[in-house]
Amino acid sequence: MNGVDPWAFMQDLAGRIDGMTERRDIERALYDLEYLMEVLDPELQDSAYALVDRLRAKLERAGG
Repeated sequence: MNGVDPWAFMQDLAGRIDGMTERRDIERALYDLEYLMEVLDPELQDSAYALVDRLRAKLERAGG
């Protein structure tokens, strides 16, 4: 994810989570976020973990 602004990515994702209903969309968002977390500034990690938790909870509710 070279050239990606992590803060902007996470803000965009946070704004889209509630509208995600398809399991594949939730899984993709979770994959992208987990990939980003490998290089994420420690300042942003708490926010990123909160998003991961929201995505995992949403994924559980999506069933599958």
